[in-house]
Amino acid sequence: MDEFFDLPTLIVIAIAVFVLFRLRSVLGTRTGTERPPVERNKPAEATKKDTVVPLRPQGAGAPELDDERRARKLEAEIEQFSHGDAELAAGFKAVAEADPSFMPKSFLDGAKQAYEMIVTGYATGDRTTLKNLLEKDVFDGFQRAISDRETAGQTVDFTFVGLPKVEYADAEYDSKNVLVTVRFHAEVVSATRDKDGNLVEGNADQVQTIADEWTFARNPKSRDPNWKVVTTSQLD
Repeated sequence: MDEFFDLPTLIVIAIAVFVLFRLRSVLGTRTGTERPPVERNKPAEATKKDTVVPLRPQGAGAPELDDERRARKLEAEIEQFSHGDAELAAGFKAVAEADPSFMPKSFLDGAKQAYEMIVTGYATGDRTTLKNLLEKDVFDGFQRAISDRETAGQTVDFTFVGLPKVEYADAEYDSKNVLVTVRFHAEVVSATRDKDGNLVEGNADQVQTIADEWTFARNPKSRDPNWKVVTTSQLD
C-alpha cells in the first residue's frame, strides 16, 4: 500500500484530476437551451448598425433646422430668378409648396441639360431619348417630323454650341400638375441635306441662334421624379 501511494503517483493523480476539472470548466455541458450561432452573433451586428452615421441628423430640432435652411435658400433663389416679377415669384412658391423637391436653380440647370438632349436627339433621330423627356403628344409630333425627314432621305449635321441666355417665363400649380415654363436662347450649327447631299436648310459653317419656350410638368403626387416637356413653341 505504501508503495502504491508513493509521492510520484500522487502527483500524477493530482495532475489528472486538475486537467479533467479544467476541461469540464472550459467545455461545459449541453443542457438543450444553448443559443444557436446566429443568435450569438446578433449583439455584434447591432453594434455595427449603431455605428452607421444617418444621412439626416436625428437629434432634437434637426429636421426643423434643415427645413429652415431650405426655406431661406428657396426664398433667396426665388428672389434671384424672378427678377422682381411678383407673379413669377408667387408661381415659384406655389410650385415649391406642391413639390418640396423644387428649387429654381437646380431646376434650371436640369432644364438646360434636357433642352440640349432634346434638340440634339431630334436632329439625330434619337427616339429613345426623346420619349423619356417628352410628354406623349409632344413626342408624337417630334417623331412624325423625324419620320418625314427619314422618308425624304434627309440627314442633319448638327452641333450644339451653347445657351447664352435662359430665363424663366412662368410657374404655376394647377391643382394636379406643377408647370414651369422656360425660354431658351440657343446657339447651334445645323444643316439639313437631301439624299444627294445638297443643302436644304441651315448652314454648316455658321452659328445660328434659335429661341424656344418650353413648359415642363410633373404630378407632385407621382413617384416618378422626372419632369417632361408638355408644350413647345418657337419664339420670333
